[in-house]
Amino acid sequence: MENISFFEKTPPLKLFFKAAIPGSIGMLASAIYLFLDGVIISRLLGEIAFAAFNMTIPIVVLNFGISDLIGIGSSVSIAILLGEKRFEKASKLFSLSCFIIFISSTLSGVILFFFAPNILHLLGATGELARQSIKYLRVYALFSPLTTCIFAVDNYLRICGKIKFSMFLNIFMSFLCISLEILFLYFFKFELIGAALANCIAFFICTLIAFSQFFKNDSSLKFCNFKIEYTYLKSIFTNGMPTFLNNVASRVTNILFNYLLLYLGGVSAVSVYGILMCIEAFILPVLYGMCDALQPALGYNWGAKNYSRVKVIEKYCLIASAITSIVTSSIIFLFTEEIASLFIPQRDDTFTLAIPALIIFATTYLTRWLSFAIQSFMSAIGKFHSATFISLCVTFIFPILSIPLLWRLKLTGLWWNSSITSILTGILSLFLLKKLLKSFKLKN
Repeated sequence: MENISFFEKTPPLKLFFKAAIPGSIGMLASAIYLFLDGVIISRLLGEIAFAAFNMTIPIVVLNFGISDLIGIGSSVSIAILLGEKRFEKASKLFSLSCFIIFISSTLSGVILFFFAPNILHLLGATGELARQSIKYLRVYALFSPLTTCIFAVDNYLRICGKIKFSMFLNIFMSFLCISLEILFLYFFKFELIGAALANCIAFFICTLIAFSQFFKNDSSLKFCNFKIEYTYLKSIFTNGMPTFLNNVASRVTNILFNYLLLYLGGVSAVSVYGILMCIEAFILPVLYGMCDALQPALGYNWGAKNYSRVKVIEKYCLIASAITSIVTSSIIFLFTEEIASLFIPQRDDTFTLAIPALIIFATTYLTRWLSFAIQSFMSAIGKFHSATFISLCVTFIFPILSIPLLWRLKLTGLWWNSSITSILTGILSLFLLKKLLKSFKLKN
C-alpha cells in the first residue's frame, strides 16, 4: 500500500514537494482551464453570453459542492483510518461515499433541471440573458449523476498515494474541456450551451478513468460491501461541512453580488465581476491543489499521533501559499490592462470600469492565503468547528456585513468587499491556529 510508507516515513520537506507540487500543477491546469473558459466565452459569444455564464456558474458550483462535501468529508476520515491501520473500514467508507454521491447528484440534477427558469428569473435574469442561462444550467443538470463525482474522486486518488496520476488526470481533463469547447463554440457555432456540453463530456470521461484505478491490486482503497451506518454518515458530513459551507456560502454571496451589480451597474458590472471571478478561479484552485494535496498526509500523521510532522508540513504549506498569493497580487497590479483586454478587446465603458476593479481586487490575495491554508489544515485533522467558522466568515458573514458598511461607495464598495473580508478572516484564522497549537502543545 503505497500511501502508508509515503505519508509516514518521507521527510516532511520532501513530502511537501512530492505532494504539494503535483497537486498544485494539477489544479493549475484546472485553473488555466477555468480562466480560458471565461475568455473563450466572452470572446466568441459576447457580453450577454459571458454575463449568463457568470450568473449561472455559482449555481453549477453549488451542485458540484455536494460531491465536494462528501469527497472531502470522507477523505478526512479515510486518511485518519489508514493512519490507524484500519484498512477494511476505510474501504467501506469509500464505497459508501461513492454511492451517496451518485444518489445525491441525481436528485439535485432533477431539481435544477425543472426549476432552472424559476431560479434564474428570481435572480433577475430576463430576455436573452435568461434564455441562455437556463439552457446552460439544464445541461449540467442532465449530466449531474455522471459528472459530479469527478470533484470527489481526486481526494481518493491522493489518499491512495496516486498523486502523480491525479496531476496528469487534471491536466488531461483541462485540455479535453478546452479542446471540446473550442470545437463546439468556434467550429460548430454552438451557443453557450456548447460550453456546458463540452465540460460535461470531459468530466464524465475523466470520472471513468479515475475510478479504474480503484480496481488495481496496489490501491489502498477498494470497492466493497457496506452498510449505511450513522457513524459513517456523521463523519462524512461533519468533516466535509466546512468545504461545503465554503462553496455554498461563497456562491450565495456571488448570487447576491450579481443581483446588486445588475441594480448598480447593469450587464457591464456583472461582466466585470465575472472577470474578477475568473481570476479567483485561477488562483484559488492553485492554493486548493497545494493545501488539499497535503490533507491526506496531515490526516494520516494526525491519526498516527505524529504531531511534530503535522506542524512542520503545515508550516511549509503556509509559506508556499503566501508566496503564491503575493506573486499573484503583483501580477494583477503590474498587468491590469493586459488582463482586462483578454476579456474585453474594445476599450469601451466596460473596460474602463474593469481597471479600478482589478486593482482593488488584487489586494485581496495579500492576506487571503492565511485563511485558506489554515482552514484546509483544520479540515485535514478533523477540527471541523474551527474550519466551518473560518469558511462561513470568509465566504458569507464578513462579505455580507461589509455590504452596508461600504454601500455609500456603490460599485467601488463591492470591489473592496473581498479585500476587507480577506484581512478580517486572516486575523481570525491566525487566532484559531494559535489556540489549537497551544491546546495540543505541538513540539518541533
